[in-house]
Amino acid sequence: MRNTHLLISLFIFVFTLSLQAQKNNYFPQANKEWKQKKPTDYKIDKNKLSKAISFAQMNEYSGSRDLRIAILKGFEKEPFHEILGPTKKRGGPAGMILKNGYIISKWGNTNRVDMTFSVTKSFLSTVAGLAYDKQLIASEHDKVGNYIWDGTFNGNHNSKITWEHLLQQNSDWSGELWGGKDWADRPPSKGGLDDWKLRELHEPGTVMEYNDVRVNVLAYALTHVWRKPIPQVLKENIMDKIGASTTWRWFGYDNAWTEIDGINMKSVTGGGHSGAGLFISTEDMARFGLLFLNDGVWNGKRLLSSKWISKAITPSKPTINYGYMWWLNTKGNRHWKGLSENIFYAAGFGGNFIVVDRENSLVIVTRWLQPSKIREFMLKINAALH
Repeated sequence: MRNTHLLISLFIFVFTLSLQAQKNNYFPQANKEWKQKKPTDYKIDKNKLSKAISFAQMNEYSGSRDLRIAILKGFEKEPFHEILGPTKKRGGPAGMILKNGYIISKWGNTNRVDMTFSVTKSFLSTVAGLAYDKQLIASEHDKVGNYIWDGTFNGNHNSKITWEHLLQQNSDWSGELWGGKDWADRPPSKGGLDDWKLRELHEPGTVMEYNDVRVNVLAYALTHVWRKPIPQVLKENIMDKIGASTTWRWFGYDNAWTEIDGINMKSVTGGGHSGAGLFISTEDMARFGLLFLNDGVWNGKRLLSSKWISKAITPSKPTINYGYMWWLNTKGNRHWKGLSENIFYAAGFGGNFIVVDRENSLVIVTRWLQPSKIREFMLKINAALH
């Protein structure tokens, strides 16, 4: 009970900060120059901030810029792993730092479209939130099998899975989708094929396991709930309204076609570790982060409910650092010591991040930063604020 009261107090605090920040925040228009301010306008130490940017530029992700090579190398321990969707050679380090919506620093080519890997998951979570807000999904606690009856959620285990289980990656959904087998995605370091295939399944909601096959099952289920392609849903309800460019693309695997209402449509992926996923610019990522900094409101218009965002950044029971496909800086295994526990972020392979810091009215996007360096990078930015 004490923990529940603490969480409620925390979210009231963050919500109040968000409301206060919205009054002073700037929202960049589509196809217009994004306004900038000097760090010193906010009493931010420009020299310390410059050192943080230099740190990001000097600590580029060590993997190949040919992302086909980086992907195959990064997941070489997975049995049967192969490239199933589009890939793209990446650029160099890039990023933006927003304060109250204004650019106070940026580096690299911020208009270049690159793969963003598991940052895609936070966009997918948002599509689920839109379905919740429009009552296409009545409750996150509903069993998905009550919506998707084609066999995807049949069986003693899979029939127990709720939308929340999929969003928190603790469903332990068992099966195969688009040629991907759940047990072959990031298998344990010990054991072999028989051990992985015949293991005892965890009760849904009890154990988190990062698994792209199960995330792709969520994307498939949402496609059928919406009865239209997920990229179209995101474009119409979010990206167009926040002034995003027309350059971003969201791909599925080459064979990931499903028929709805007599129309074949592509079911997208929630990541890129077999190719596909969201290909997007740094600036469009920053706009998405700014929407969450403002609790789902863009220039006075609500696009995503505060209720959903609160659910999305609430720690799950098995993993305190994970909500609905957003990472949380609460004190757990992935806590960035020395930084606010109210920070939440999207993270993807190769060092792609969208960080939302409501206490300081900041959005930080950094791309192709060596992933192990993110905490140190954030600490350097934080030092510039004080």
